Amino acid sequence: MIAIFALTILVPQQAKAEDSLNVMADAAILVDADTGKILYEKNAEAALGIASMSKMMAEYLMFEAIEEGRITWDQKYTVTDYTYKISQDRTLSNVPLRVGESYTIEELYQAMAIYSANAATIGIAETIAGSESEFVRLMNEKAAEFGLKDTKFVNSTGLNNADLMGMHPEGTGDKDENVMPARSVAKLAKILLDKYPEVLETTSVPKAVFREGTEDATNMPNWNFMLPGLVYEYEGVDGLKTGTTNFAGHCFTGTATRGDQRLIAVVMKAVDNKGVGSYEARFDAARTLFDFGFSQFTTEEIVPAGYQFKGNETLPITKGKEDEVNIEVQEPISMMIRTNDKDSYKPELVIDESLLKDGKLEAAVKKDQVVGTVKISKEGGEDYGYLDEKASAVNVVAAEKVERANWFSLSMQAVGSFFVSMWGGATDFVKSIF
Repeated sequence: MIAIFALTILVPQQAKAEDSLNVMADAAILVDADTGKILYEKNAEAALGIASMSKMMAEYLMFEAIEEGRITWDQKYTVTDYTYKISQDRTLSNVPLRVGESYTIEELYQAMAIYSANAATIGIAETIAGSESEFVRLMNEKAAEFGLKDTKFVNSTGLNNADLMGMHPEGTGDKDENVMPARSVAKLAKILLDKYPEVLETTSVPKAVFREGTEDATNMPNWNFMLPGLVYEYEGVDGLKTGTTNFAGHCFTGTATRGDQRLIAVVMKAVDNKGVGSYEARFDAARTLFDFGFSQFTTEEIVPAGYQFKGNETLPITKGKEDEVNIEVQEPISMMIRTNDKDSYKPELVIDESLLKDGKLEAAVKKDQVVGTVKISKEGGEDYGYLDEKASAVNVVAAEKVERANWFSLSMQAVGSFFVSMWGGATDFVKSIF
């Protein structure tokens, strides 16, 4: 009776806790940065405007180009008419660039990552690809490679194309916009943090000065007001990218740590309780997500390494010295979950049927040979899965090796199978007579 009573009060409370988040944004998602486990989402598959969150892809391509030696930090970029004109529009986020003047990639990157400087971003794009149009092609190509669904880049910055003074990339129009679903934004953020975590060294800088000591010295406050010391500071925040345009509204991809846990939160077109978008609204929405994640979730081991599935501890073997092989989970499976939900998650065995012939695995079988994967299902309640289900898969493997039988043993097995099949045919014939 006590157990039944506990269930009646715990289940509704958990559902209510999630519903009461009341994230005031057109779309939102909260993700465990380590595993890609989705902890919460709202309208996360709708393709919406992303504004300057686009610059996360520009950052990835820049780090990749540096890693591959195609550009260097101290490489000089000479300002073009395009970047000059854009940089002079101070209604946009910009640092002033001078015609004929040269700037290092490192200077432009800091302006892009800290101050979301748009002309500086275009300068990086032109350096890497020769033109912004070609860079946009690379952005879309990389998005496809990453599996970012329903993603479209039409420029490198995330600005409305109409703000580019008629100089927007080839093949795009004045009304075209960069769009992505919240899931894809979060996936891009995770990929960037996984591959190039050094981006946080810059995105965590609360303010800097562009060209300090020159007549072009420009203060660059970080638009991420959740950084420590800023107006909406939140413990552990060190990135990642804001975005604001009329089309996209007020957006934010934030990341924060507590202990050994890192979360990624994405909010798109955030508004206040009066339906008005603002900087405060997007950071309030992100705060709600972070509070929910850090207070309600812990990382728990769901399946230990070496786990065997009851009733499926072995796989049958053909042409081997043994008739079967033990199978087990190769690595432990840990997930960020609500502590009270731990017993709701159950492992399911998924055998790779393409490896079997007539239901058997053919010898020789190597130790740790992959024979399938583990699927984790939740009994009761909603589970949002992962940003990338394939990447989260854990292998089921052979626990030991099984050598192939020698030719004599195989011959005896074949003879035995022949007589078994003959006997089975004969008994079936006799049964059919009577």
